[in-house]
Amino acid sequence: MTAARTLSPPRIAPQPTVLRTVGWSDYDLVDSGHGRKLERYGQRTVVRPEPQCLWSPGLPSAAWTAADAVFDPADEEDSGRWRFREAPIEPWVSGWGAVRFHGRFTPFRHLAFFPEQAANWAWLDQKVRSAGRSLNILNLFGYTGVASLVCAAAGAHVTHVDASRKAIGWARENAALSGLADRPIRWICEDARKYVQREIRRGVKYDAIILDPPKYGRGPDGEVWRLFDDLPDLAEMCAALLSPDPAFLLLNAYAERISGAALAGLLADRLEGRGGDITWGELVLVESARQREIGMSFYARWTA
Repeated sequence: MTAARTLSPPRIAPQPTVLRTVGWSDYDLVDSGHGRKLERYGQRTVVRPEPQCLWSPGLPSAAWTAADAVFDPADEEDSGRWRFREAPIEPWVSGWGAVRFHGRFTPFRHLAFFPEQAANWAWLDQKVRSAGRSLNILNLFGYTGVASLVCAAAGAHVTHVDASRKAIGWARENAALSGLADRPIRWICEDARKYVQREIRRGVKYDAIILDPPKYGRGPDGEVWRLFDDLPDLAEMCAALLSPDPAFLLLNAYAERISGAALAGLLADRLEGRGGDITWGELVLVESARQREIGMSFYARWTA
């Protein structure tokens, strides 16, 4: 009788790693302070709320009042309205690496992509290119598709899932803008949990998973997503979707009450017996005026 093979638990890095995003040609964190940040998107400048900026701005007020757009929050969440110095600004083309995508002024203070995720995009690009094979990747809560397109440009097959038809439409536009419309990308408009449950029943497996859930959201049929209530079960289901020879699982979260250590602990628990390594920490933006840093989100990355 053959003895059962003992599998090791994932190894969690003993210290966090701060992943810093500095400006590039299409984006820059120009200045920050007094609960706001001044950013450059291409040729336009934008002011958005950022409660973590407890310090004073480094640039004179004239740099702030000259901004092309200012977001006025309606409450403590993300909703509000934009004020434009002149006419409302139409969607514009931004890029990172080989990927092109539209920036847009949304009603929720962000601009249809998250610049701090450039640190994760660089990591995804490297992991896909160094895999030595074409990875089959599942991107849950994929939004406007930048991470999906980074992976597809590097040679992966991607299944992109988001509950918003509008976001899926924008992601398809970004694929065409990037010259990647003919790449093997499946666009799925569905609640992430429902999709994952169905894939488990079908016996489908993925070599890698990107999981970037919101703090709160609604699915196309009114399904409610709450990060702290629903993430543990979804992480467990994602672990069940990993192939026998997996590459990685990337988990990112935007929530004040969470931490990279918590995300790492969750992955270690759900990936028990799979071995591998978990790194964890925070994504930050670095301003160009004084090199001050703003913590934006937390992450944990498991690699086999």
